[in-house]
Amino acid sequence: MIIVIGGAHQGKLAYARQMWPGTLWADGKVCGEEKIFHCGGIYDFQEYIAGRMREGGDLSAFPRRLFSENPRIVIVADEIGYGIVPAERKLREYRETTGRVLTELAAMSAQVHRVVCGIGTRIK
Repeated sequence: MIIVIGGAHQGKLAYARQMWPGTLWADGKVCGEEKIFHCGGIYDFQEYIAGRMREGGDLSAFPRRLFSENPRIVIVADEIGYGIVPAERKLREYRETTGRVLTELAAMSAQVHRVVCGIGTRIK
């Protein structure tokens, strides 16, 4: 598993496409629950988490299942944990859940890259 993180509009997907050419990508905004377990990569992963939360899905076992069923996936996600903490409870829960899922996935990942201004740095 490989994770690519960074701020919004920092060139994460372009970086990932350059690093891992030929990867078949899924869009996290529309990716269904089963597709993520079979795709080569997913971008806007934070949107996938948001969708699962809207559906009421329990994400506590999700990181272990994803690693078990699709250990070669490349995950591209926005860092959403910086800045002002949202006042709205649901937005705080989304931010915290996304952070927890990515933290658990990063611990299991072979590589984690951070992209700023289109420049990637391997941090794990």
